Amino acid sequence: MRGVVMLKQELFDNLFIFEMANNHMGDVEHGKRIIREINEVCRGFSKFRFAFKFQYRALDAFIHPAYKNSNEFKYIKRFSETNLTPEQRKTLKEEAQNMGFLTICTAFDESSVDLVEEHQYDIIKIASCSFTDWPLLERVVKTDMPIIASTAGVSLDDIDKVILFFENRNKTFCILHCVAEYPTKKENLQLNQIDLLRSRYPHIPIGYSTHESPDNFDSIKIAIGKGANVFEKHVAIPTEKYSINSYSATPEQIRKWLEAAEEALAMCGISGQRYAGTEKERHDLRGLQRGVFAKREIKKGERVDSTNTFYAIPNFDGQLIANQMSKYYEYIAQKDIKANEPVFEADVSFRNLRDRIFEIVTKIKDLMIKSRVPMPNKLEMEISHHYGIDRFEEWGAAIINCINREYCKKLIILLPEQKHPVHHHKKKEEAFHILFGDMKITLNDEEKFCSAGDIVVVERGVKHSFSSKGGVIFEEISTTHYPNDSFYDDEAVIRNPNRKTPIIVWTDWLLKQS
Repeated sequence: MRGVVMLKQELFDNLFIFEMANNHMGDVEHGKRIIREINEVCRGFSKFRFAFKFQYRALDAFIHPAYKNSNEFKYIKRFSETNLTPEQRKTLKEEAQNMGFLTICTAFDESSVDLVEEHQYDIIKIASCSFTDWPLLERVVKTDMPIIASTAGVSLDDIDKVILFFENRNKTFCILHCVAEYPTKKENLQLNQIDLLRSRYPHIPIGYSTHESPDNFDSIKIAIGKGANVFEKHVAIPTEKYSINSYSATPEQIRKWLEAAEEALAMCGISGQRYAGTEKERHDLRGLQRGVFAKREIKKGERVDSTNTFYAIPNFDGQLIANQMSKYYEYIAQKDIKANEPVFEADVSFRNLRDRIFEIVTKIKDLMIKSRVPMPNKLEMEISHHYGIDRFEEWGAAIINCINREYCKKLIILLPEQKHPVHHHKKKEEAFHILFGDMKITLNDEEKFCSAGDIVVVERGVKHSFSSKGGVIFEEISTTHYPNDSFYDDEAVIRNPNRKTPIIVWTDWLLKQS
């Protein structure tokens, strides 16, 4: 939609600016023709916003009195020959506005800013040559108009200063990458500067002001791919009376330029969020993904995980796939599943444990920080939850496996008020070295209260349980740890085959988390 006042955040989205400059040739009717023919070209490009840009110079003040009639300097000659009265300038501005264009004007001096305000332009432009013209900038920021500023030939230090100047005055603005070589050779376009500007100023819209050959339709695609969202190009119409310069585009060239931009936007797709993908993409990927099959018979109520499944193609509609077998996902069989049969989603219950596990890890982290006990950087941890993960804070422990050879070392963490149920080992003998906190341990029927520095030996076959009032971290030093060597007294624990959730956590990552 064109010719309306946009919200600040929308103003610079896919904005295409057609620069008239002096290409009206001092002829108002020729200028109107350019606006009208470009307007015809813009029809059908509904995803874009369009603006016409003009240039104002108060030549009586802009040109030194001694050089007003000089032909020695090409710019003085051109500006003088194509000069328009304020009324003529307003006529062109209104023509563009009536055609539905946003209107933009570059002011090269303070008096011209006054006229830009008087003519009620939508946006004011600062040319590259004026980027650090501080007297002009001081006048521009007093306007209520959004600002577009080109950066050709400007150092990063100066860009930093000007951006800070605008931000401190709460201005709405964007900056354009620009090369002030007319026309700009392909090898001099420096399109990687768009990356630099977007990286350095991620909160500011970045655009591209082009001066390349008008039959170059590649640079606009690259600029869009790099994330530019404002685009400026000089426009003109050749006639028997008026020629055009080598960097201004005709209406037909503008059409091809916009078509190239439209194609590039379509190829780039959505921005700022992950795309959802097409149904065909999802179907094609599904055909290549491995299905989940029972490795052996899985009984109703048993957890479905890597210990009792294997992954292979083909997969069937409704079947679990390997991509769904996260360690944080809990699947419980709702029926008996025979060996080699596919595991279907309808045959299992599902629970996502990620948030719950992270909640537990955060509590463990808080105790680690409080204790100052040195930890390995890679924590191969088991969250042990004997009566289910929802009761972890009451019954359970965090077990960090350090080494398991002929000898074994673990670090065991109990949260405040947490208990570990009665059990014994037939193969393993243990010694507990308390590093931090308090622990009550029961050996057969004998209770011991321990604190940091204490060592307790647990011989084979001795039934033991432990708990902590304020939280504890202790070393378990033992002979080799064997699976299935923990024998619990409580049948409810024995019937819970899914009482451990293994995870790997990196200490340096964990301690950085808030």
